[in-house]
Amino acid sequence: MCWLAFKGKYFPKAYIIGIILYLGYAIYLLLESDGVIDWYSKHDSESLVQTMKATKPWIENTREFGGLLILIIVLAINYFYSKRKAKKVKRIT
Repeated sequence: MCWLAFKGKYFPKAYIIGIILYLGYAIYLLLESDGVIDWYSKHDSESLVQTMKATKPWIENTREFGGLLILIIVLAINYFYSKRKAKKVKRIT
Protein backbone atom coordinates (compact mmCIF):
# COMPACT_ATOMS: atom_id res chain seq x y z
CA MET A 1 0.00 0.00 0.00
CA CYS A 2 2.93 2.33 0.60
CA TRP A 3 4.16 1.75 -2.94
CA LEU A 4 0.73 2.61 -4.29
CA ALA A 5 0.66 5.77 -2.15
CA PHE A 6 4.04 6.71 -3.59
CA LYS A 7 2.52 6.30 -7.05
CA GLY A 8 -0.39 8.58 -6.04
CA LYS A 9 -3.03 5.86 -5.61
CA TYR A 10 -4.80 5.76 -2.26
CA PHE A 11 -7.23 3.23 -0.84
CA PRO A 12 -8.54 4.61 2.49
CA LYS A 13 -10.68 1.54 3.23
CA ALA A 14 -7.66 -0.73 2.85
CA TYR A 15 -5.72 1.46 5.30
CA ILE A 16 -8.51 1.17 7.88
CA ILE A 17 -8.69 -2.62 7.45
CA GLY A 18 -4.91 -2.89 7.79
CA ILE A 19 -4.85 -0.70 10.89
CA ILE A 20 -7.60 -2.77 12.53
CA LEU A 21 -5.89 -6.08 11.74
CA TYR A 22 -2.43 -4.92 12.84
CA LEU A 23 -3.85 -3.30 15.96
CA GLY A 24 -5.65 -6.52 16.88
CA TYR A 25 -2.46 -8.54 16.54
CA ALA A 26 -0.49 -5.89 18.46
CA ILE A 27 -2.96 -6.10 21.35
CA TYR A 28 -2.64 -9.88 21.27
CA LEU A 29 1.17 -9.61 21.50
CA LEU A 30 0.85 -7.05 24.26
CA LEU A 31 -1.30 -9.32 26.42
CA GLU A 32 0.12 -12.75 25.50
CA SER A 33 1.77 -14.77 28.28
CA ASP A 34 5.20 -14.27 26.64
CA GLY A 35 4.34 -10.84 25.29
CA VAL A 36 5.32 -7.25 25.89
CA ILE A 37 3.84 -6.90 29.38
CA ASP A 38 5.56 -10.12 30.42
CA TRP A 39 8.89 -8.84 29.05
CA TYR A 40 8.49 -5.53 30.87
CA SER A 41 7.29 -6.85 34.23
CA LYS A 42 8.90 -10.26 34.70
CA HIS A 43 12.15 -9.91 32.77
CA ASP A 44 13.14 -6.40 33.88
CA SER A 45 12.93 -4.99 30.35
CA GLU A 46 15.81 -7.16 29.18
CA SER A 47 17.63 -5.72 26.17
CA LEU A 48 15.92 -6.49 22.88
CA VAL A 49 19.01 -5.89 20.77
CA GLN A 50 21.64 -8.10 22.41
CA THR A 51 21.78 -10.27 19.32
CA MET A 52 19.70 -10.51 16.19
CA LYS A 53 18.88 -14.09 17.15
CA ALA A 54 15.87 -14.05 19.45
CA THR A 55 16.36 -16.96 21.82
CA LYS A 56 13.50 -16.05 24.14
CA PRO A 57 9.88 -15.77 23.04
CA TRP A 58 9.20 -12.49 24.85
CA ILE A 59 12.04 -10.82 22.95
CA GLU A 60 10.65 -11.91 19.58
CA ASN A 61 7.09 -10.93 20.51
CA THR A 62 8.21 -7.51 21.75
CA ARG A 63 10.16 -6.89 18.54
CA GLU A 64 7.12 -7.88 16.49
CA PHE A 65 4.98 -5.55 18.57
CA GLY A 66 7.35 -2.67 17.75
CA GLY A 67 7.20 -3.50 14.05
CA LEU A 68 3.40 -3.55 14.16
CA LEU A 69 3.36 -0.12 15.79
CA ILE A 70 5.51 1.21 12.96
CA LEU A 71 3.12 -0.31 10.40
CA ILE A 72 0.10 1.18 12.15
CA ILE A 73 1.69 4.64 12.22
CA VAL A 74 2.63 4.48 8.54
CA LEU A 75 -0.86 3.35 7.52
CA ALA A 76 -2.41 6.11 9.63
CA ILE A 77 -0.19 8.71 7.95
CA ASN A 78 -1.14 7.37 4.52
CA TYR A 79 -4.81 7.37 5.49
CA PHE A 80 -4.84 11.00 6.69
CA TYR A 81 -2.74 12.14 3.75
CA SER A 82 -5.14 10.44 1.33
CA LYS A 83 -8.10 12.16 3.00
CA ARG A 84 -6.36 15.53 2.77
CA LYS A 85 -5.47 14.93 -0.88
CA ALA A 86 -9.09 13.91 -1.67
CA LYS A 87 -10.36 17.19 -0.17
CA LYS A 88 -7.92 19.19 -2.33
CA VAL A 89 -9.07 17.37 -5.45
CA LYS A 90 -12.74 18.12 -4.62
CA ARG A 91 -11.97 21.84 -4.14
CA ILE A 92 -10.20 22.04 -7.49
CA THR A 93 -13.01 20.38 -9.47
